Amino acid sequence: MSSQLLVKKNYTYNEGDHGVERQRVVLNIVMCSEISLDKLFVPPETQVSCDDSSLSTRILKGSNIVLSKYARDAQVVQAEFVKSSVRTEDCPSDGLPEFALVGRSNVGKSSLLNSLVRRKRLALTSKKPGKTQCINHFRINDSWYLVDLPGYGYASAPQELRTDWGKFTKDYFINRSTLVSVFLLIDASIPAKKIDLEYASWLGQNQVPMTLIFTKCDKRKKKKNGRKRPEENVKDFQELICGFFQTVPPWIMTSSVTNQGRDEILLHMAQLRNYWLKH
Repeated sequence: MSSQLLVKKNYTYNEGDHGVERQRVVLNIVMCSEISLDKLFVPPETQVSCDDSSLSTRILKGSNIVLSKYARDAQVVQAEFVKSSVRTEDCPSDGLPEFALVGRSNVGKSSLLNSLVRRKRLALTSKKPGKTQCINHFRINDSWYLVDLPGYGYASAPQELRTDWGKFTKDYFINRSTLVSVFLLIDASIPAKKIDLEYASWLGQNQVPMTLIFTKCDKRKKKKNGRKRPEENVKDFQELICGFFQTVPPWIMTSSVTNQGRDEILLHMAQLRNYWLKH
C-alpha cells in the first residue's frame, strides 16, 4: 500500500509501517461515514485491524487519528508567553518540543490557542487580519511549546511584509530542529481556498509533519444558494489534497466557540510529543 513518510530531522516515522490493509470499516466519528483503514492516521508502534472491534473507540472524535500508547500527560496545567521572534535563530534554544499553529489570516489561530490553554487572552485575538506578525512562543507545563505563527494571505498587508512573513515562517519549518509538527488551520465554514491548498502542498513537498485543523465547525447554517456545511467542506478539502500526499494527513474538526476538538488536539499533541521525546 502507499504510505506517507514524514521527516523532521531526528523525528522520523512512516505512517504505513504497520501494514494497514486496504479494507473498509465503519467508524463512529463526527462525519459518520465509511473510511478505509489506509485513510487513518496510525501513530508509530500502533497496530490496527479491521477485525478489531474496539477500533472505533480508539479513534479521536471528529478526526481520523488513532490513539496510541503515547497519548498521555495531555492536560494543560500551566501556560505562559515566552517571547516573540522575527528570525528562527532568535527562537528559544532550550530544546523543548514544539507545535506550530499556522493558517490564513483570521482563521482563528489565536482563538484556538486560547481555547487549548483555557485562557481568554493568552494570545491576543483581533478582528483585524494579520495581527500576528512574529513567531510567538508559549511555554506549556514548562515542558513544551505552542507556537503562534503569522497568518498568510492577508491581502491588505504590504507586499514586502507579506514576502518577509512567508520567508521566515518557511525558514522556521525547514530549520527548526525542535518542531514536532505543524498544525495547519483551515476554515471549514467556507469552501477550500487556493492559498490553503498551496500551503498544504508546500508542507507536503518539503516533508514537514502536518496535522489539518478544521476550524469554525460550529457554523452549521442551513444551505443557502448551494453553500455547504462544515463537514462537507472538510470532505472536499481532503479530496483536493489527495494529490499532494500519498496518504491523507491527520485531521481534526474543531470550534473555539464550543471547544469541540480541544481535548482531541491535546491528546494528539501528547502522543506525537511523547514519541518524539523517546526517539
